[in-house]
Amino acid sequence: MGTVIAEISVVPIGTGETGVGEYVHDVIEKLKGETSVRFEVNPMGTVLEGELEDVLNVIRHLHEVPFKDGAKRVLTDIKIDDRRDKTESMHRKVARATGTV
Repeated sequence: MGTVIAEISVVPIGTGETGVGEYVHDVIEKLKGETSVRFEVNPMGTVLEGELEDVLNVIRHLHEVPFKDGAKRVLTDIKIDDRRDKTESMHRKVARATGTV
């Protein structure tokens, strides 16, 4: 199986606060400890790149982080681009879209 690109957004809700920055920080810290996928954080989520099984495993771990921090409910939005006709990368996709290839 080849490399997939996924975008996730982990949103803790039911925290009693309107700000969720501390929860998001902990999710990113957990992600930094994962070595099986490459990632880039953006203002609205995080892009992951790696083997499908590894990416799904990392997503599962990241989804659990806010619960461990006390959140009562977590909404995780996931988009997966699984292209099997050629090798793809998040940087190549951006370069093609912006005309920098």
